[in-house]
Amino acid sequence: MSSREAILTRIRAAQGRSGAPSPAERAAVATYINSHAQGPRPQSDREPVARFSERALALTTTLDRVASVAHVPLAVARYLDQNQLSRHAVCWPELSALEWQAAGIHVEAREAQGADLVGITGAFCAIAETGTLMLLSGPRTPATTSLLPETHIAVLPTNRIVRGMEDAWQLLRAEGGEKFMPRAVNFISGPSRTADIEQTLVLGAHGPYRVHVVLVEG
Repeated sequence: MSSREAILTRIRAAQGRSGAPSPAERAAVATYINSHAQGPRPQSDREPVARFSERALALTTTLDRVASVAHVPLAVARYLDQNQLSRHAVCWPELSALEWQAAGIHVEAREAQGADLVGITGAFCAIAETGTLMLLSGPRTPATTSLLPETHIAVLPTNRIVRGMEDAWQLLRAEGGEKFMPRAVNFISGPSRTADIEQTLVLGAHGPYRVHVVLVEG
């Protein structure tokens, strides 16, 4: 039994129930979620990609846009050179097959460690309303790649940009299902920042100093 199963079993026992949830219980939960009315939402007629770009730039996220995923390595190399950053990086396994070496970048597909300066990830989706990236944790999508390095570069297909937070969760439920829900969902809205000390804004306090998004036409 996993730790998760052990915790849920103890909760069910405290509620006077035993065993795994029955099909009727699962169906009741699914019905409730699907029928639950959404709360009030800001109205926006803006096209999602344009709105995401506007909000992301306001958060000091930088953007680039390429015609296909094959152009990503050159776009990343251009960004690294423009900012005089290291051409050594770690990435998610799903991106390891890109032509990094041809672009002059040394990339390793593994979890980030303390000495890694550049992390390259994908994203489950992005939220246009707030300019936010939504990343799911997992064996092939380690959270450290976006959290530990000073520079986080995210590769985002434009067809994965949704209008609002509610749409992002709905997409996760539709594509993930109960069995494939991640242990953690991370929302990234620009570089890490804090103004806790004397209301002075400091970047990189709890994560990357820089967030750069390469938008791929989808």
